[in-house]
Amino acid sequence: MNRDATLRFERRLIDTLYVEAMLLADEARDYFDEAGRAEREALAPLARVSFSCESLKVTTRLMHVIAWLLTQRAVAAGELTPRDAMDGARRLGDAPLSEPATISALPDRARALVSASGRLHARVAQLDAAQASALPPASPARVMIERLSSAF
Repeated sequence: MNRDATLRFERRLIDTLYVEAMLLADEARDYFDEAGRAEREALAPLARVSFSCESLKVTTRLMHVIAWLLTQRAVAAGELTPRDAMDGARRLGDAPLSEPATISALPDRARALVSASGRLHARVAQLDAAQASALPPASPARVMIERLSSAF
């Protein structure tokens, strides 16, 4: 595959993942803010707290994914360099973990959203790791120049 074809493929992949993340974020917002309210209220008090915590975890996973995908779009548009995209602040954040026992006590739709957000985050984490391993290391001289320029 030539470089142009590879770039088109990468762009389509990023765009597809972005649409998936946005749809999932919209579905999660709708459920946790509106549709799931009756299901949440039917739970025992401790399970309601778990429900709220899991909704925050879903949101966190999705926001990390969306931010990473927006960074990739900025690279594709020439607004960021690939090296800039690898800055720690622009890398994919860790996904908050969910306890299986806690998840099993949630309503079906909440469990499905927790699972879907975790799978999406894991797929994007694979891309982030592959991207990090493919980028050549910065030259020691460039690193020293950047350190000196940021110090002054």
